[in-house]
Amino acid sequence: MSGYGHEGDERTFAALPPARGAAFARTWWGLAWLKALEDTALDGQQLKAGRRHARAGAVGAVSVRPGRITAVVKDRDGTAYRSDVLVREFSEEEWERLLDLAVDSAGHIAALLDREMPPHLVEDAAAAGLDLLPGIGDLDPECGCEAWDHCPHTSALCYQVARLLDEDPFVLLLMRGRSERTLLDQLQARSASRAAHGGRGADDTPGADTAEGAGGMPGVSAEEAYAAGFLVPPLPAPPVVQDAPGRSPSLDTETEPEPGVEPAALEFLASDTAGRAHRMLVEALAVGASGEASVHGGSPVPAAPTAPTAPTAPTAPLTVAQDAVRLASDSPMPWITARLTSGSGRTGAEMDLATRAWGFGGAAALAVLEEDWTPDTEALAWAGTRLTEAWEDDERPALRRSGGARWTVVGAEAQLRLGEDGRWWPYLKSGARWSPAGPADRDPATALATALAAGPTGAGG
Repeated sequence: MSGYGHEGDERTFAALPPARGAAFARTWWGLAWLKALEDTALDGQQLKAGRRHARAGAVGAVSVRPGRITAVVKDRDGTAYRSDVLVREFSEEEWERLLDLAVDSAGHIAALLDREMPPHLVEDAAAAGLDLLPGIGDLDPECGCEAWDHCPHTSALCYQVARLLDEDPFVLLLMRGRSERTLLDQLQARSASRAAHGGRGADDTPGADTAEGAGGMPGVSAEEAYAAGFLVPPLPAPPVVQDAPGRSPSLDTETEPEPGVEPAALEFLASDTAGRAHRMLVEALAVGASGEASVHGGSPVPAAPTAPTAPTAPTAPLTVAQDAVRLASDSPMPWITARLTSGSGRTGAEMDLATRAWGFGGAAALAVLEEDWTPDTEALAWAGTRLTEAWEDDERPALRRSGGARWTVVGAEAQLRLGEDGRWWPYLKSGARWSPAGPADRDPATALATALAAGPTGAGG
């Protein structure tokens, strides 16, 4: 049941349909409103006539504002009367007390947000000398029919308002002087101010209204968590990601470095770290925006069958030797590459091959270059099937197994290597060494075609 007008501290609700046979109130606060009407009115016959008017749909649009409700009510003969019912507004001091009571308990706010009038809030307010719900004599009628007491028109208006209160207790709070938006803004500001000053509300004492978590530790009740979503100010917008990381600070100073410390090398490491952090941030924000990471940038691409492997484990951090290759791949300075080469225990030729492999596939490609693993029986059978199915019978090259997971083409300086993830890597003979010839592929025929296309020149390049 929603109002069609809402401007400032006034709400206007469209005329409600007839309520034949239905009760005018079903919530306890709606019934309390009707009790105040029935206890105030001196003439029971006027109340009965007002109920009949309300049931028949004789009450027009209802306007609710601080201290007053208004509607036009028609008699059976069509005569229309403007009817008002006045309700005492709370003073500023009374509202301050009520706001303190509400913000002291997240449950009060959670109930109001669920369009319920929490009984404890009414009880706490009454204990503080505030009567949220009207009592005897609190509903003061004014009607164009000039009756001095509740007439059928003001009674009909009160019955209709009970239906509005059932749906939204903020209607009552508006009569008392605060609109819903104003009230929620004040509650939020008051709660934020308390949080900023480390204040505690009456219900925030240890052990009050808390859920017991594992090990008997105090938790947060569902009511409080729900209300906190409203009370806590929204997070600021995330910062805009720059196109590139900033420049690393220069470590070249007048002070001589400690023995063994190379400022240029530290600057290189700082720049590398900043670059990696920037890439991770961009990737994380991209995943958050799209809901999923996509390597292909579009719809998921079905992968070819892969070799049977053990359950996927979290990606292991790079070893020192692997990270040396990664850094050397990005290093523009030969002296840094030389230090990384010697520090990782490689020769210059081995580092050249390692950085070439890294460029084709990172740590996975480096493992295929430097480690020879032996597939189990099931994986070997799968590899044999893939090699058989990859070519037509008259096109299949002669392959001989050369170690654990390597197959060399008979009569050619080309080789296929199987990674533990089921991908095939192309290799070519370069002098006395086998050299990576390209990226991996799920199809061994495609991988071998990459190797043969690279040729002797490509293998050494």
